[in-house]
Amino acid sequence: MTNEPHSKPHVVIVGGGFAGLKAARILGRAGLRVTLIDRRNHHVFQPLLYQVATAVLNPSDIAAPIRRIVRGENITVLLGEVTAVDLAQKKVRLGGDAIPYDYVIVATGSTHSYFGHDDWKRHAPGLKSIEDALEIRRRILFAYEAAEREPDSERRKEWLTFVVVGGGPTGVELAGALAEISRLSLAHDYHNFDPRQAKVILVEGLPRLLTAYPEKLSEKAKRSLERLGVEVKTSTMVTQVEESGVRAGQEWIGSRTVLWGAGVAASPLARSLGVPLDRAGRVPVTPELSVPGHPEAYVVGDLATLVQDGAVIPGVAPAAMQQGTHAGKNVVRAARGLAPTPFRYWDRGSFAVIGRGAAVGDALSLKMSGVLAWIAWLTIHIFFLIGFRNRVAVLFNWAYSFFTLRRNAQLITGEDVAKLPLLSKVPSARVIAAPPSPDLDGEVNKDRTSVPPV
Repeated sequence: MTNEPHSKPHVVIVGGGFAGLKAARILGRAGLRVTLIDRRNHHVFQPLLYQVATAVLNPSDIAAPIRRIVRGENITVLLGEVTAVDLAQKKVRLGGDAIPYDYVIVATGSTHSYFGHDDWKRHAPGLKSIEDALEIRRRILFAYEAAEREPDSERRKEWLTFVVVGGGPTGVELAGALAEISRLSLAHDYHNFDPRQAKVILVEGLPRLLTAYPEKLSEKAKRSLERLGVEVKTSTMVTQVEESGVRAGQEWIGSRTVLWGAGVAASPLARSLGVPLDRAGRVPVTPELSVPGHPEAYVVGDLATLVQDGAVIPGVAPAAMQQGTHAGKNVVRAARGLAPTPFRYWDRGSFAVIGRGAAVGDALSLKMSGVLAWIAWLTIHIFFLIGFRNRVAVLFNWAYSFFTLRRNAQLITGEDVAKLPLLSKVPSARVIAAPPSPDLDGEVNKDRTSVPPV
């Protein structure tokens, strides 16, 4: 790419997440030239990914094309993966291309952390993208299909044991949803076993769940999960993850479905900046959110680390949105010859859903739990969803799931049917004649068959 002469500064934004989109909107309204680059063409509302993974919502309910969100004559959207940000040359490297910039905002977020055991990823997927959510949904629903065909009781038990590693918001929400799937959504869908026999185990290495929340709310979350039938193991480290299960502390747990929510790591793009990083791989930024020594380069969202009032600003969506907005405003100020201003995070609180009509929340000095917290969570998430259509779709699907106890997106995609147990070995899977029953047109169908329950 060549750098053509322009009177207005060129700003490159790397990442189309919460922070990148907020920055793009600020810069677009100010009339600066903006190039936004992301390796996907869509923005995902990550707080609701677990509901795609557990078949409540469809991917399109929580995602929208980036081009539609930031439309404008002065905003260019490029699909591609940035390999490096060259601070010395003031260029963003995109494969074989090099895009010059006057200002750059890096907002590439975070990825999964397996604490040095990247080989575990194959057996325990995390939840950061639509692809992750669909893979988790596939594994969950596939496990029930395999249990329906499994002749061996011990192997069937493995299919019906779901292990969630990590007691943060993602792990708590996944565990609660998995318990509801077995006890409510799928309770009467299978003939050869009782889905309510499924076991959900939540494993956390620290002494309590939701460590970012007050201890009282953590205990309420634990009790709510246990009422749903979830077995909670705290102060228990996972030391081995295999296709057939995990080792949690001294115990081996046989499970064919292990889900990872234990840790995050900064995007590897941070290393290309050539600046000191913290232990988590994040970039320590100035109070103005710029890279030390490079006032034209900003790092925001999960990729940045900044201490405020003695604590690191958390890597959550509200913080990313506020940082993206502030970085955009500082670039506008710099383009007008004004000094940047320091960032101040306003913590509006956080919520974690535990199950149908239950949640815990810590917002604006209010400690909430139960239905009140769940309603507050629902309202906040609907408000921040991008697009009227998404809000309507999510409200409809939530209402459908709440009143019918069904999952509206209960579809298996990309399943490997070759891994299913042989049906011929399931003693109870015999086909017998069913009593005649009226067809839709009133005729009697004498050819119907059914599989009797066990």
